[in-house]
Amino acid sequence: MLQRLSTLIGTFAVANVLANPAPAPAAAPDLRDAIIKRANDSCTFSGTDGWLAVNVSKTACSTIVLSALTVPGGKTLNLEGLNNGTTVIFQGNTTFGYSEWAGPLFSVSGNNIIVKGDPGSSLDGKGALYWDGKGGSRGKIKPKFFRANNLTDSILDSITITNAPKNCFSLNFISNLTIINPTIDDRAGDALGKNTDGFNINNANGILITGAKVWNQDDCVAINSGSNIVFENGFCSGGHGLSIGSVGLEENPPFVSNVTFQDSIMEKSQQSIRIKTVTDAVGAVDNILYKNITMSGGDRYGIIVMQSYNGVDGEPTNGVSITNFVLQNITGSVLPEAVNVYIECGLGTCRDWSWEGVSITGGQSAENSTLHCQNVPEGISC
Repeated sequence: MLQRLSTLIGTFAVANVLANPAPAPAAAPDLRDAIIKRANDSCTFSGTDGWLAVNVSKTACSTIVLSALTVPGGKTLNLEGLNNGTTVIFQGNTTFGYSEWAGPLFSVSGNNIIVKGDPGSSLDGKGALYWDGKGGSRGKIKPKFFRANNLTDSILDSITITNAPKNCFSLNFISNLTIINPTIDDRAGDALGKNTDGFNINNANGILITGAKVWNQDDCVAINSGSNIVFENGFCSGGHGLSIGSVGLEENPPFVSNVTFQDSIMEKSQQSIRIKTVTDAVGAVDNILYKNITMSGGDRYGIIVMQSYNGVDGEPTNGVSITNFVLQNITGSVLPEAVNVYIECGLGTCRDWSWEGVSITGGQSAENSTLHCQNVPEGISC
C-alpha cells in the first residue's frame, strides 16, 4: 500500500468565515504530486516540487530516485543527513534555476551512501547565465555546485555535471570516498567561465577518483588539505591541471600527504602539474607522486612549484616544507610561450625529491625566460 504523505503536508481550514474575510493564503504545494511511486521504501521524486518533497522526506526512503527534477534558483537540493546505507539515483536531466547566491546547488552527507547517475543523466547548473569573465569573487555571485560534507565510506558513481557556475565538486571532511567515472563538462564556459574547479578537496582522509573526464577553466583537481588521495585514469582539458594547494589558506589545515596522480592525460591545461603554497603559511606537503602523466598544449608551464602564492612572485617563503615529491614518466609538450619546468622554493624547504623519466618539450627553460628557478633540490633540473 502506498503511504499517504499527510505528515508532510499542512492543510488549511477556516472554521468561521467573517463577513469581510481577508484573502485566503495560497495553498501549499501538494507534495504528493511530486512523488511518483513509493514501494519498499524506494521513493521517486520528479518535476518542479520534487526537490522540496525529497528535502522533507529523505529519511523515509532507503532508495531515492530523482527523475528530471527542476530546482528553483536560490534553493539547495538538500540530501544532507541521509540514513546509513541510502542510495540516490539521478535520472534524466536535473536543472537548477538562476539566482545570484553562494549555493550549493546540491549537498549530501551521511555514511555508506551511494549517489549514482543513470546512463544519460546530468545535473545542469545553467552556467551561461552566470559566467561574466570575472570568476568566483567578482561580478555576479555564483553558486558552488556539488557539496559533499561529512561523507564517510561512500560512493559517487557516474555523476555528470554540466555548466557549473563555479566550483563543481567541493569535498570537505571526507573519509573513504570512491568517485567512479565522473564527468564535468564546462566547455561552454571557455570564453567567460572562471574558477570552475573540478574537484576541491579539503580536510579529507581517503579519496579515490577514477575515470574522471573534466573540461573546465580552473584546477582539474585541487587538494588543499588531506591525505591518502588517489586520482587515476583521468582526462583533464582546458583548466589549471592537477594541483596540490593552495596549501596554507586560513580555512584549511596546512597539511597534504600521501597523494598519487597517475595514468592521466592533460590537454590544453595552463599547467599540468602544480604545487603551490601560500606566502608566510606554516605547514607540510609530503609524499606526493605523479606517475604516467602525458600533457599537450599547455600555455604557461608544464610543471610548476611555487611558494609565493598570494604574495610577491619570485619571493618564496620558508614556512611550508615540500618533501618526497616524486615524478615518474612525465612526458609531453607545451606551447612555445610556456615554460617547461619552473621551481620556486623557499630556502631549505624543498628536499628529498626524485624525478625519473621527466621529458617536457616545446617551451622555454625557466632560465631563458623572465623567470629564475630558486632553491632547486639536489638532483633536480630546472
